[in-house]
Amino acid sequence: MSYTVLARKWRPRRFEEVVGQEHVVKALMNSLAAERLHQAYLFEGTRGVGKTTIARILAKALNCADGVVAEPCGLCDACTAIDEGRFVDLIELDAASHTGVENMREMLENVQYTPALGRYKIYLIDEVHMLSKHSFNALLKTLEEPPSHMKFFLATTEPRTLPATVLSRCLQFSLKRISSSGIQDHLMKICEAEEGISAEPQGLLELSKAAEGSVRDALSLLDQAIAFNSGIVSADAVSSMLGSIDSSRVQGLVSALADGDGSRLLGEVSALNEHAPDYEKCLDEIMATFQRIAVIQLVGPGISEDEMDFLEKISKSMSPEDVQLYYQIALHGCRDLAICRDHRVAFEMTLLRMLAFRPTVVDNESPPDRSARKTELKQRPAEPEEGKMDQSAHIKIQDWGLLLKVLKVTGPARQLAENCVLRKTGDQRLELVMADEHMHLNTQKICERLEIALTEHLGQDISVGITMGETGSITPAQAREASESERMRIARDTIQGDSNVEAIKVAFDAVLEVDSIQSTKT
Repeated sequence: MSYTVLARKWRPRRFEEVVGQEHVVKALMNSLAAERLHQAYLFEGTRGVGKTTIARILAKALNCADGVVAEPCGLCDACTAIDEGRFVDLIELDAASHTGVENMREMLENVQYTPALGRYKIYLIDEVHMLSKHSFNALLKTLEEPPSHMKFFLATTEPRTLPATVLSRCLQFSLKRISSSGIQDHLMKICEAEEGISAEPQGLLELSKAAEGSVRDALSLLDQAIAFNSGIVSADAVSSMLGSIDSSRVQGLVSALADGDGSRLLGEVSALNEHAPDYEKCLDEIMATFQRIAVIQLVGPGISEDEMDFLEKISKSMSPEDVQLYYQIALHGCRDLAICRDHRVAFEMTLLRMLAFRPTVVDNESPPDRSARKTELKQRPAEPEEGKMDQSAHIKIQDWGLLLKVLKVTGPARQLAENCVLRKTGDQRLELVMADEHMHLNTQKICERLEIALTEHLGQDISVGITMGETGSITPAQAREASESERMRIARDTIQGDSNVEAIKVAFDAVLEVDSIQSTKT
């Protein structure tokens, strides 16, 4: 008996079996129940997310023996024939191999004929974006006013390349990539239903991540994993099959980078090299780790974050600036891998570049835990300095914008401060107001960094309170933008009115590119 691959065996045959496209399924079932049928349907989305599968189920719902139904029976002659690919009134066309206008005209000549067996004659055109311009022109008139017995189903991975005239004539459904957890649950159900398959949740999760949102790719990888390890889908076997890097290796590399330990970093690379890894995937894993660290630093830990103990520890030992810098260096390192013959060398140089460009820390110490910085300042004996206020003094701030010009704060904390106005001051407390559109900056981590900068500058233990709403006056950020706009206007007027510029335009028949004019701060 021949073997049927999982991707075909477990292909959904009813709407209720479709994975992860509830928004599309619900819309189609509601329209079918109300018999509000469109002449053309466009299904768009990346590979393996269910475009042609949903189109075939829709074809069954339109031609089912029970009538036009929200869910096909799957048992009648029409449903069975469509499942087996032998229903004469469902004509499937691969646009990639039928791009010519002759193919389209031949197909359209048969549109006038009524269905042989079913209720509707349906043309399912896959990869419709591959049709030529002339083919689209030939299709347009029929697509707009087809016979009552005719339906068009179009599927594409590139909806942006379709002519607007085609898009306007179709009911469009955008299919999304399936989440890793959703694919993992689906694979687990299949493994439990199939005989002779033993699967570990972590192994299935690795397969789900590798599928990148495609259920079909996930099922193909599951087939491969079953054959690779004799029916046992373990995490180790899947990692070996995919050539993926173990999470402990990534942690070792990131930990060495956080400590600034070059010798240990090279040792981790040597240990990693023994497993012949895909270095591009290694950089992807490192970038993903830095992204999760950045989220923890600026927003806080996630609800169900993996490896939380390690991530929280690293987030406290690295500054947010370092994390952002390392991410960008890793991103550029992916480009270097593509042009370098020795991928290990390119990978190693990318990591060493992170250490080389790392800001110098006094006494080679790791950056302090920023959450403990204010406590440290509070316990430090008062040492009044020029330009700083005495510990016992109340806050006197004449101009919030002028204060920010001398305040040593960068990144999101500066953005937060510049988009606020000072409402009032109290005893060691500032009350600020910020517009709702900037509420994403109002997080505990970012406010804490602003408080630390104010504490260091004013010589007092400053706390900040932020109220969301109308600011009532211009923020420093708005003032800066207005100033820059005014400088640009003056620069443009000055250059456009310059007699030398006018002479050059006349002599060389030149055109002044106004958008290229830049102003310089003085």
